[in-house]
Amino acid sequence: MKRTTLQNVTLYGTVTVVVALILFPVYWLLVTALSTSAELSSLPPIFWPENPRFETFSEVWAARPIPTWLLNSTLAAIGSVTLSMAISILAGYALSRFSVRGAHSMGIFILTAKMLPATLLVIPLFAIFRQVGLIGSLWSLVIAHSTLIIPFTTWMLKGYFDTIPRELEQAAMVDGCSPLGAMFRVVLPISTPGLAATALYAFVLSWADYAYARTFLVNAPDSWTANLGITTMRGEYTTDWNEVAAAAVFVAAPIMLIYIFLERYLVGGLTAGAEK
Repeated sequence: MKRTTLQNVTLYGTVTVVVALILFPVYWLLVTALSTSAELSSLPPIFWPENPRFETFSEVWAARPIPTWLLNSTLAAIGSVTLSMAISILAGYALSRFSVRGAHSMGIFILTAKMLPATLLVIPLFAIFRQVGLIGSLWSLVIAHSTLIIPFTTWMLKGYFDTIPRELEQAAMVDGCSPLGAMFRVVLPISTPGLAATALYAFVLSWADYAYARTFLVNAPDSWTANLGITTMRGEYTTDWNEVAAAAVFVAAPIMLIYIFLERYLVGGLTAGAEK
């Protein structure tokens, strides 16, 4: 049924309001980074500085070890995604394709593990990592982040694998593939959109972590991640919020670039992959 003019106006108006609400924090972060301390403390607030200070970005980049922080965050996130995806693909595929006794209960147990708050796992993980000597190492973050990522990504991939017809794998096995070969040669290529969305979620979850980094890396400045490093920019009596905002822009930029790179995979269709 064709939409009326009022329905079109309502639809586009709602979309505009939602987009504005989503983008306003990003806009305000940029305004804060480009303003001076005096402008930030002025009332009423200034919605765009009269003379934007773009040099704040170069000053913060030179004064703080932001490249090291970003590198540490990247290494921890890549390690977490790699470990989580390797386990989640096999676990999700097994839950989707194999009917064994207790499989449903195991799936519920995995999903329940996702509901546990991160703060509940900090103390036991800290005790374990201290015993094995991982405190202060990025490996502690890789393992800790994986404990949070794997339960959810397993269920995401299971749901995606459920939508793939089993006849495709059966046809591959008729042609000589083993069950594992059918998974790697048929199921995973078709699942590219689901794998990309799951990996993006896992990366963002690891990149945004602060609690684990604060607990395991606080005494190892060389291993600080970006989120942990930014908290050290807060002064005891005063804080240069424009510098903090500039550093936050550097931290947010990689996530935006990754989304742009993976966006074409996120909109891919299952049917196109199966027909190929």
